[in-house]
Amino acid sequence: MIDEVTLFVNLLNRLGRPYMVTGATAAIVYGQPRVTNDLDVVIALAAEDATTMETLFPEADFYLPPAEVIAVEAVRERRGHFNIIHHESGYKADVYLANKDPLHQWALPQRRKIEWSGTELWVAPPEYVILRKLEFYREGGSTKHLSDIRAMLAVTPIDIDEVSTRAADRGLTEQWTMARDG
Repeated sequence: MIDEVTLFVNLLNRLGRPYMVTGATAAIVYGQPRVTNDLDVVIALAAEDATTMETLFPEADFYLPPAEVIAVEAVRERRGHFNIIHHESGYKADVYLANKDPLHQWALPQRRKIEWSGTELWVAPPEYVILRKLEFYREGGSTKHLSDIRAMLAVTPIDIDEVSTRAADRGLTEQWTMARDG
């Protein structure tokens, strides 16, 4: 059986750009196991890295948007994004570009290196994961985000003051209270 996280991360490690795994995979690292169908990754990618991505993720094995699309996404002011899909497994990586997002800029230097199935993996700090999950909860209302946060709070040391301050700055105080008191 293929370990899809390792498949993607090994190739991202070869790229040599700062990245961090976030979303459900990070919540699993910091909380409790659950099922997820994709890998969420934030990466500091430059437009000139687009052709290198084509080399690392060859068309025979992966769906990857054309280099021109990746280059455009890499220079967006906000919300640059694209997908990579492994043909054999159907496993998808949602790739979010760090660009000028202040939360990404704060979190990338705070990322943590762990071992995952024998490979080096950079994972977002738990405070970042919580803040993004609070945003996703506010946007979509899925309680899985609150469950992930509660599991993380139960087993991982979290800088509560950092989360509280950043949650207030992002208009997430109500959601943060719900996650903590739920």
